[in-house]
Amino acid sequence: MALLLLLGTTLSSCADEDFFQEDAHIKKAAPADSVWVTAGRHYTSGWLHRLFWGDHYRQVWAEPVKVPVFNMQQLNGGLYLTEKGGGFQTTSFELEDSLGRRYALRSLDKDPVHVLYDFWKPTFVTNVLRDQTSASNPYGALVVPILAEAVGVYHTNPTLYYVAKTDTSLGEYSKLAQGKVFILEEKYKSTADRKPTMANVLDFNSSDDALNLRYNTNTHHFNQKAFARARLLDVFLGDWDRHKGQWDWAIVKQGTETYFEPIPKDRDQVFLKMDDGVVPFIATSRFMARKLQTFNNEFSDVKALMINARFIDERLLNELTAADWKQIAKQMQTALSDEVIERAVLQLPPPVYKLVGKEITDKLKSRRDLLPDAAEEMYKLLAEEVTIAGSDMQEEFKINRLDDKRVEVTVTRPASPQAPAYQIYHRNFYTSETELLILHGLAADDTFVVEGTVKKSIPVKIYGGLGEDAITDNSDVAGRRKMTEVYDTERGTILNLGTEARNRTTRDVRVHAYDREGN
Repeated sequence: MALLLLLGTTLSSCADEDFFQEDAHIKKAAPADSVWVTAGRHYTSGWLHRLFWGDHYRQVWAEPVKVPVFNMQQLNGGLYLTEKGGGFQTTSFELEDSLGRRYALRSLDKDPVHVLYDFWKPTFVTNVLRDQTSASNPYGALVVPILAEAVGVYHTNPTLYYVAKTDTSLGEYSKLAQGKVFILEEKYKSTADRKPTMANVLDFNSSDDALNLRYNTNTHHFNQKAFARARLLDVFLGDWDRHKGQWDWAIVKQGTETYFEPIPKDRDQVFLKMDDGVVPFIATSRFMARKLQTFNNEFSDVKALMINARFIDERLLNELTAADWKQIAKQMQTALSDEVIERAVLQLPPPVYKLVGKEITDKLKSRRDLLPDAAEEMYKLLAEEVTIAGSDMQEEFKINRLDDKRVEVTVTRPASPQAPAYQIYHRNFYTSETELLILHGLAADDTFVVEGTVKKSIPVKIYGGLGEDAITDNSDVAGRRKMTEVYDTERGTILNLGTEARNRTTRDVRVHAYDREGN
């Protein structure tokens, strides 16, 4: 810590007066509709600073690139400001065109000071965080669309623009944007935002709205294979920051069932480079900021890349088998041909491509070849402890201890006037992979049945939830330990427990708690 404080003091005292200025620097004039700019000249530093804090992408940030000048009146038939975004690190705006299509305009450079506690803001820590923005490739998002298209993942199409220092089109917020480089990309909020490839999409939801619908009803489901494909693409790109706010959801109808298909957004963290300085190398160890993994030829720490998405991964990837993951990885390998990867990386601005194009291309090809290994690791991590939740409607949970190696879980929706009977969940779990199964009935009158006589099995925790639940355990597992635990309120719960279940019912209604939102 003493070393960090000393280096932080050095960083603060050695910085130029404008070291952390936010304006993009115009290098030279070009035709009236474009300019040459450097997005982050302030990240340039001397050899001693780079020794301790890393080269990162400082040269890329300082490299002049040709960027169109933002003209809100001419873009897409004319845009107008609907609201200022609420991002903590970027300056962002929401725009709309005459057809009702929405767009996000986000600054390329970041100011992470707003994520700090007030205590740290006046200290060297602010400068350290700002400086480490140089670890991200400012133009990495431009590479993603071609790769996403190839593997069948919805995507945005980011475009670079420079907002002139005289531009006042953003009204009262104009000064926040003047002299900066921005990314403009689509938002998916209404039917007006549909692309031609989205003919079967009815509408769009945010993650919060999609999760609420999923848990309120048992006719709404997440397309888990589509989400696995999107998450494996994240890991392929080294995109570690994939929390639930980084997703929109396309709504697709199949008969009586409604499915949510993922649309990743905000690709600010692809191709991170953090291991080329003494302090970042130490700080990103498994005992500190583990999630900030450098984009290398290999998947050195898949778990680290999954940390920020843990909440959503555990809920939306709980049904897939090892075979599912293997098949998805193989399909993606085939789709990500050398030609596709090379064409994708060529979307970088030409001066930037000359600096890092070959390096990124080679790393993507290497990671492509290792995708099955990454998928297998993701599966194993997610299989260790699995939670299966029903909804606020009636469901029947059946847990069958098939043999010493397998436990089968099936969740069925009984027929109702609104929808026919439907199997909403099914998977076999293996004692060699899974240490605990947790079932949540949520609301309504649910039924749980546990069966099977075996020598060894997986522990199961049952949370009946609100409603008058009926829980039966006829299973038998050799040994003294009881392998089923039942949690519910004493009142309104019908129990038929044999020798294998432990009664954990209580008068405390908090036993029904289940984190649906992850806030």
